[in-house]
Amino acid sequence: MFSTNVCPYCHRAKNMLNAKGLSYDEHNVSKSPDLQTEVVTMTGHRTVPAIWDVRGDEPVFVGGSDKLEIYLRQ
Repeated sequence: MFSTNVCPYCHRAKNMLNAKGLSYDEHNVSKSPDLQTEVVTMTGHRTVPAIWDVRGDEPVFVGGSDKLEIYLRQ
């Protein structure tokens, strides 16, 4: 998950993942702005959080916290 310290949607996403017992790696784009540029280049997604599911053979880009909520219901 790519996030920032002050993003309420990032906190929401982390709470959802924690509630499901799912682990995640967090990369703070505030500390490394180049990461945000990389995310935009890879996905076109300009906001945080930017979340991937890496449990399978290939990473799946999920999106932000609203998309994560839908994804976790599947």
